[in-house]
Amino acid sequence: QVQLVESGGGLVQPGGSLRLSCAASGSIFSINAMGWYRQAPGEERALVASITSGGTTYYADSVKGRFTISRDNAKNGMFLQMNSLKPEDTAVYYCRMVILSMRVREYWGQGTQVTVSS
Repeated sequence: QVQLVESGGGLVQPGGSLRLSCAASGSIFSINAMGWYRQAPGEERALVASITSGGTTYYADSVKGRFTISRDNAKNGMFLQMNSLKPEDTAVYYCRMVILSMRVREYWGQGTQVTVSS
């Protein structure tokens, strides 16, 4: 059994910073890819940032220059450093990982709420 655990969401003012984390536990042979998604009320879940096992990163245009995704190898996890936060960043943030255990599968965390408001 593989489980993803997220943390770091909260309330910040515009221009503030927040760091999200996600860790995987269980029988893991390798992690092929990791990504952060977000979903605002009335909107579809969208990819925010991703990183491959080789270190290749991707960022949505809306967060380029403000967010940074990185790996946390000690915890089979990842971080999302969010700087210069804007109200439009308010959403539930989910981590997703593609993991090789008994077979390659994708796993989702439960989501953590990020609210950017004055």
